[in-house]
Amino acid sequence: MHRYRSHTCGALRAGDIGLNVRLSGWCHRVRDHGGVLFIDLRDHYGLTQVVADPDSPAFDVAGTLRAEWVVRIDGKVRPRPEGTENPDLPTGAVEVYIREIEVLGRAAELPLPVFGEQEYPEETRLKYRFLDLRRERLHQNIMKRGAIIDSLRRRMKEQGFFEFQTPILTASSPEGARDYLVPSRLHPGKFYALPQAPQQFKQLIMISGFDRYFQIAPCFRDEDARADRSPGEFYQLDIEMSFVTQDDVFAAVEPVLRGVFEEFSGGKPVTKDFPRIPYGEAIQRYGTDKPDLRNPIVMQDVSEIFRGSGFKVFANILANSAKAAVWAIPAPRGGSRAFCDRMNSWAQGEGQPGLGYIFWREDEQAWPGDFQATLDPSDQNQKDLRDRVDKLAKEGRVGQAIRALAAGPIANNLGPKRTEALRAQLGLKAGDAVFFVASEPATFVKFAGAARTKIGEELGLIAKDRFEFCWIVDFPMYEWNEEEKKIDFSHNPFSMPNLPPEDFLALDPAHREKILTLRAVQYDIVCNGVELSSGAIRNHRPDVMKKAFAIAGYDEAVLERKFGGMLHALALGAPPHGGLAPGIDRIVMLLCGEDNLREVVLFPMNQRAEDLMMGAPSEVTPRQLRELHIRPSRPEQRDLS
Repeated sequence: MHRYRSHTCGALRAGDIGLNVRLSGWCHRVRDHGGVLFIDLRDHYGLTQVVADPDSPAFDVAGTLRAEWVVRIDGKVRPRPEGTENPDLPTGAVEVYIREIEVLGRAAELPLPVFGEQEYPEETRLKYRFLDLRRERLHQNIMKRGAIIDSLRRRMKEQGFFEFQTPILTASSPEGARDYLVPSRLHPGKFYALPQAPQQFKQLIMISGFDRYFQIAPCFRDEDARADRSPGEFYQLDIEMSFVTQDDVFAAVEPVLRGVFEEFSGGKPVTKDFPRIPYGEAIQRYGTDKPDLRNPIVMQDVSEIFRGSGFKVFANILANSAKAAVWAIPAPRGGSRAFCDRMNSWAQGEGQPGLGYIFWREDEQAWPGDFQATLDPSDQNQKDLRDRVDKLAKEGRVGQAIRALAAGPIANNLGPKRTEALRAQLGLKAGDAVFFVASEPATFVKFAGAARTKIGEELGLIAKDRFEFCWIVDFPMYEWNEEEKKIDFSHNPFSMPNLPPEDFLALDPAHREKILTLRAVQYDIVCNGVELSSGAIRNHRPDVMKKAFAIAGYDEAVLERKFGGMLHALALGAPPHGGLAPGIDRIVMLLCGEDNLREVVLFPMNQRAEDLMMGAPSEVTPRQLRELHIRPSRPEQRDLS
């Protein structure tokens, strides 16, 4: 028999009854039931109940065992007594009667328990991550992560992609985040950098004549942590393709992501055909370029209803700025004053002056005859409303309009005609509400998006049992920098403009309004409000790249100094190419139903980019520093006494 085991702790079944077996694992739980000791023995594969009574030769040793001791047991498989079977365990029909126990590794008092899923401070969990990883949920998350990566790799190869490995030690690049620098021993005063992404290398692979590249790529960025962004390092499914349009990229990537989500979704529906939403439309409809399409709320511009209206607050905002707008955020089933007041208080807590609203309650008395009798025939506005009521009555839809009685200060000032037009435009009915934001959209769009999310959550409108994908396309190529009074790149400066190259080269940089309407062939993929990836069709023409940077105020010398290597490569025969890089950690987080990346990463850092388990970052010896030609310069500490 093997030194440690004949079977794993997840292998035994009813068909093994009568076998003499050897198991090794951790004591998951030890229970004393009236002198009979029950031990749940756990390994990577599962859990088996083992038993010792006073007749067992191993009873005395079994009485000394404690949680998380590592042991080997020899014994005989027998059926569990009738009524004690555990249908939730694959091994739940049997138990092992112990004949012999060998203690392989004792465990001191545990800083956190492995049995159960109690909440513990994150600092404790990260310091003792090896214990945390023994817990079932986290252990299963990591195993699912490996299976998801295997599936992604297989699906990429089925799409004709080949896996390449790009360098880890490279040159520092002026990207969005800070580089992690590595000093060179052989070249005093010079540094390597860990790659923020393999962006330039994967483009060089295309320029080298390869066609379809992918890599499960490690990336390193010295940036602050968030729930959906790990500090230090992360992994992405890095992809690049030659001789492709945006449609070709979408056609290659969609089946991979849809397939892996269908495989690991646990039966939750996954978007069949990913909708394409222009950036401007996403901002106006959802208040974000990362929309959660599980939330059915769609915002609308209702400026014309308020322009020149009796609600002077919004009317004046619109009159005083050509850029101002009023957006409506519908709230189906939110038609109560209590809910509207609660949302108003929430908005004030977010630093806003408030959140105006109208809600509609059902008026049982308001039927056509009674309603029309209350109207003044000499009032043209009321005559228009009466005519509308007549029309709705003939169509059999009168209840929809009349039984919805508008309430709230805005409705009182806006008047019945405009209020009814608003309700009709938004498709609202009795029991619904609508909230408003007004000013220049650039100042309120982030808050509007947060309000849409808050309303959806509060009213239970978000369908959380599905995965909703979309592409965000047509990102603006440039934006106006009001502070510096100049045109800046809006997103990725290396994307191809969505304009024929010759037309782009003919653009006059002085025509600011035209420049600011330009769109880039850039795209994001979003799932359930989480951005999985940004990508683009790359700017592969040096002349177009020089023009693009010139429009943003960068002369050719700056471009040459910062990106000379890539520019020279593009000048020596570069194919049209494009790609993207979905985040592995975020994909796994969504499929595991977690809200924090640290729940799906083996050994994550804390929010201060510290590895509490290994003690990194750490100080090094003076000798190491001398070999690297480095003298540390610590920040001066001020005397606060």
